[in-house]
Amino acid sequence: MHLNKIQLDYQPDSAPLFESIRSLPYPVFLDSSSFGGAFGRFDILCADPNQLLTRENGTTHLTQRDGSSAALNSHPFAALRQILLEQGFNGLATPGLPFCGGALGYFSYDLGRDESPRANPTTDDVNLPQMQVGIYPWAIIVDHQQHRTTLVSQSLSRQQLELIIDSFCAPANGAFKLNARFQSNLTRDAYLQRFQRVIDYIHAGDCYQINLAQRFSCAYQGDPWSAYLRLRRQTHTPFSAYIESPRGCLLSLSPERFLQVREGQVETRPIKGTRPRHPLAEQDQQLKQALIESAKDRAENLMIVDLLRNDLGRQCITGSVKVPELFKIESYANVHHMVSAITGQLAHPIEAIDLLQNCFPGGSITGAPKIRAMQIIAELEPNRRTAYCGSIGYIGFNGEMDSNICIRTLVATRNNNGSASINQGQLHCWAGGGIVADSIGDSEYQETFDKVNNLIRCLEDDFL
Repeated sequence: MHLNKIQLDYQPDSAPLFESIRSLPYPVFLDSSSFGGAFGRFDILCADPNQLLTRENGTTHLTQRDGSSAALNSHPFAALRQILLEQGFNGLATPGLPFCGGALGYFSYDLGRDESPRANPTTDDVNLPQMQVGIYPWAIIVDHQQHRTTLVSQSLSRQQLELIIDSFCAPANGAFKLNARFQSNLTRDAYLQRFQRVIDYIHAGDCYQINLAQRFSCAYQGDPWSAYLRLRRQTHTPFSAYIESPRGCLLSLSPERFLQVREGQVETRPIKGTRPRHPLAEQDQQLKQALIESAKDRAENLMIVDLLRNDLGRQCITGSVKVPELFKIESYANVHHMVSAITGQLAHPIEAIDLLQNCFPGGSITGAPKIRAMQIIAELEPNRRTAYCGSIGYIGFNGEMDSNICIRTLVATRNNNGSASINQGQLHCWAGGGIVADSIGDSEYQETFDKVNNLIRCLEDDFL
């Protein structure tokens, strides 16, 4: 398959470029936050997919560009694999271009509940598909290392790419407003009661670690893209993303990689262990050092490393799974995190989809053992997680994959199925943490606020 590409003007901030394609159907912006002077190399921008694969109410649907739709009698990951093979998957490397067309979208945490049959039916009040993945024939790749912007496709001609450029426009961004402050779905007492249930399950031998979350919600009106622009100025994270559809938007400010595949080499980077930042350098260093020296956080991190080594070992070549980084500290605007890296090697590029299915959802946001942890989460959390703790990412025709864990992620639903700029609905944001046998309830409760306060306060200060 021939690779066609057109060079576009490079700009350090890809947001205005995304705005020029945002009026096209199902736009997606994978945002490395490099405009802030740090983190990732590539931004990926797509819109107007040839096909849309969704999962909703237990059924997988494939929708064509003309709007026709058919139910598929197959598991969503199996359907995705088949569609990619039919649409041009070749696994041929494209140096310097991580994505040249292929599958891109989100997989909600609740998609993983299909693998956890005993999970209780917690309330699902977010009207979005469990999975929404477009098959995009073209992409704009912004390379912040080479200062290069490329419109690229493995299936469209140069003349077709030029027509796409002609369709670019930059409509004005709409205003955004919160109608109230964020409210949690758990009071402090309710959280602590659930925390104690987790401790009881651990002592009974059901599990070793459970990720328990609370959800913060409020009503909003206006354009969620304006909220995302404000949040990305507040918090630079390497796996940020913005996904828009007629029914809602995902605003992800994630610091965590889920799974990456480059030329068959797999990497996952789980986060376990958190301390808040402090405005004074000396106190901030003390908090960072306390995380480095914490036996509890190291044990918590190691549990997830072992879980992911097992997950990767089911798909990677025997003997290839390694742990090149253990207990590394990464610092962000609001928190210090403890991060490890696990790597492995696939035998064939198409196995990236099998890897995603076998590892989904990520162990860092479930607990161990994973299936039992998910059952306990479903029992204790009042509402479905939807996109929170799911994943946003891509699987290209070239066999490359990258994805985040949807933490520090907001879901904006739309009440009117209307346009992006005239809109009202609910905005949801979650925060959780891993609970182990020696966890302290008040500390775990506070950690949830440490993780999202900068996002919630940013929006309340600017838009309330």
